Amino acid sequence: MIQYFKNIDNRTVEINHIENGSWVNLVPPFKEEEFVELSEGLDIPIEFLRDSLDIDERPRFELEDNVRFVVIKTPTENNSFNDSDAFFITIPICIILTHNQIVTVNSFDNGAIKKFLSTFQKRHPDKRNMMVLKVFEKIVQNFLEYLKEINQKRNAFEQKLYDSNRNEELLNLMRIQKSLVYFVTALRSNEMLMMKLERTNFLQLNDDEREFLRDLIVDTSQALEMANIYTNILSSTMDAFASIINNNLNNVMKRLTSITIILTLPILVTSIYGMNVDIPYQHSKHAFYIPVVLSISISVIIGWFFLKKKLF
Repeated sequence: MIQYFKNIDNRTVEINHIENGSWVNLVPPFKEEEFVELSEGLDIPIEFLRDSLDIDERPRFELEDNVRFVVIKTPTENNSFNDSDAFFITIPICIILTHNQIVTVNSFDNGAIKKFLSTFQKRHPDKRNMMVLKVFEKIVQNFLEYLKEINQKRNAFEQKLYDSNRNEELLNLMRIQKSLVYFVTALRSNEMLMMKLERTNFLQLNDDEREFLRDLIVDTSQALEMANIYTNILSSTMDAFASIINNNLNNVMKRLTSITIILTLPILVTSIYGMNVDIPYQHSKHAFYIPVVLSISISVIIGWFFLKKKLF
């Protein structure tokens, strides 16, 4: 689906056709006819439009026929029905600068473009470079917000795991770990992209715009550092819980072994007195109580020994 927006009298207005200074936004579902229409209408290489469909597309920039093409990664919630998938993934946003328009292509519906649209009335479409940087800014903000949400989820699942030791919480922590892997990879690539844009001045930025880009690089580095910290904390937590589970398993096995030993010796005594051979005191009126008392005595002695050695 193709959306056309224009800033008229400080209001964001959706229009029905392409105009100079407009913003063209492509959102799912996609049609090949729409790609061909935009490619021919705006002189955009059709490969630039199709590249956005590849969820694994890496952040990069490219220039062809005076059309600038930038790919950057943004976070989004994962709507997969698989319970083992990550809570959040990263998807590419393709930004295309033509002679008079800005075109954005999104493989999924995402919050960065929604935030940009909500503040579009404050933008100046004639300053296309600054608009691109503002899209970058919304992407960085999205990363920071999702990282805070991930940290809150991690704390909640850890607390539940302390109380219940269920596999469900471990699975949720694994899903968070997968999300952080996506984030770290995307943030590192985004940081390298921005640094290269600043070094090569691919967007032909002025001094103020380059200063704004440097601030975005700092914010991206901060988000990357947060993602790395959360990843390290989660890895340490998972290792700690693995050690706790192994230790609890060892304690259970130790108790079961002790109980088995305590029960084995009395069973041996009763087995001996149950043999079909002559045994001492078999004709005594206390013949029944002798093995019972002997078995209980042995169990008590062994149990006291294990308690003293803290084997229970």
